[in-house]
Amino acid sequence: MEIIRKEQGVLTMSPNNKPVKKVQAGSTVVFETYDCFSNQIQREDQLFSSVGWEQINPATGPLYVEGAEPGDILKVEILDIKIDQKGVMTTTPKLGVLRDYVSGETTKVIPIREGKAIFNDKIHIPIKPMIGVIGTAPSGEEIPTGTPGEHGGNMDCKQIIKGSTLYLPVNVPGALLSMGDLHAVMADGEIVICGLEIPGEVTVKVNVLKGESYPLPMLVSEEKLITIASAETLDEAAQQATINMHQFLVQQLEFDTDEAGMLLSLVGDLRICQIVDPLMTARMELPQWILDKYEYKIK
Repeated sequence: MEIIRKEQGVLTMSPNNKPVKKVQAGSTVVFETYDCFSNQIQREDQLFSSVGWEQINPATGPLYVEGAEPGDILKVEILDIKIDQKGVMTTTPKLGVLRDYVSGETTKVIPIREGKAIFNDKIHIPIKPMIGVIGTAPSGEEIPTGTPGEHGGNMDCKQIIKGSTLYLPVNVPGALLSMGDLHAVMADGEIVICGLEIPGEVTVKVNVLKGESYPLPMLVSEEKLITIASAETLDEAAQQATINMHQFLVQQLEFDTDEAGMLLSLVGDLRICQIVDPLMTARMELPQWILDKYEYKIK
């Protein structure tokens, strides 16, 4: 099994990033990851402002997948996510949804015990480890790892978990896959610009799909098919995520255009991923049983 160490990372997703490792399609790879603060915050007297934006949201990689060419789809099966025994959260004035209500900079160190985040003596929250940043290189200008987009990136979708499969565009030879920014647990919205930020490692299996046309980024779990979109406003992101799912129904399941819209209005759940990054991210969720009824299998 190939391992990419956390020290091998980037702060942008770029066609100019040199791959740190090359693997064949079908390979299993472990990505070690820093937390979003580059592991610089270890105590509650260390504040967000001490880190510096140039160290925020590092991503491990990039990984070059042999045979991946522009126009292909990179299939990333998330086999496992392991996290550290403690995570951190911060608040900062003028950032996040509560920007005008946060009184000052604070840091909270939260231990993980027996599968729960110990928020305080009364509140123990079941963990659900997820990947905040995961994406491929764009074909044009580099994109900061803290920004989401059509390439993936900092989508902060809490459904990107162990057992799910993410489909990403291949824009450059080798795809150049990078990932990081793990959260032990995070709610939709990520309203104070962080979840429970934590170091860890992700085990994935990478494959290349040729000749397929899926709306990307696209996520598949045991129970849901999910289309993800990012845009300058939440309204635009929500609309694009919905359009992407609508196109899937029309193109892959051969639904009538109007009927596809009606179905989504009945069973398609439109949800917020995050509203605190440079672009907003939304997702549309379709129950897997719809695909089962049509005997349709995602490759």
